Amino acid sequence: MQVRPLPAFSDNYVYALVDGAGRRAAVVDPGDAGPVLALLERDGLALEAILLTHHHGDHVGGVDAIRRRHPGVRVAGAAADRARLPALTEAVREGDRVALLGSEATVIEVPGHTRGHVAFFVPGAAGGGDLFSGDTVFGGTIGNLFEGTPDEMFDSLQKLRALPPATRIWCAHEYTLAYVREAARFDPGNARLVERLRALERRAAGGDPVTVPLTLEEERATNPFFRWDDPGLLERLGTPPGRPAFRRLCELL
Repeated sequence: MQVRPLPAFSDNYVYALVDGAGRRAAVVDPGDAGPVLALLERDGLALEAILLTHHHGDHVGGVDAIRRRHPGVRVAGAAADRARLPALTEAVREGDRVALLGSEATVIEVPGHTRGHVAFFVPGAAGGGDLFSGDTVFGGTIGNLFEGTPDEMFDSLQKLRALPPATRIWCAHEYTLAYVREAARFDPGNARLVERLRALERRAAGGDPVTVPLTLEEERATNPFFRWDDPGLLERLGTPPGRPAFRRLCELL
């Protein structure tokens, strides 16, 4: 399965997933129908499924237009939020599996950014996999807690942090440089974080602003919100590890 990021609006990504034969596709969070329909027509792809992580318009706004052109497409999203999502053919919950181009995506409930947010994880053959995280995780930070609490987001991130380190994270916005810069100001003693910032700045100066996919291993090493048990960070926070440290990070960043 190939993942193709489709830029949308000012900083969104819609993700097109294409099978190995280059004939079938699925899309994740099509807030804008235009890039999706253009890709499907240009490459002659049959659209099989739409996966929705949460209800915000920049993630679901293109669904109806896509369905008008592809009326048989399946639409999967959170059962807990089905009243705020476009009409679903598959209302999913924690642990459910969604058929996806000959594979399966496992549903992970990750409330925090919104009450009914879900992520989709597709295991990889080499022990990694692909995580479509919506607005839960970004490079160097997490999504705003519009509807959830720090404790809910902490529980959600515990699930994601437990995935294989080689997991590729396909987040829904290109925020990485700004938030890695903020994280480095907060935690300048983290050498891996400082080097990540330098590398991102070199890429941006060279005209390459795209940072997806992220990797879970790098987020665990450099994203403060994944480092709630790191001794150096805990010393700066002045809290016990785990939930108290995470709550403090939500206050500071």
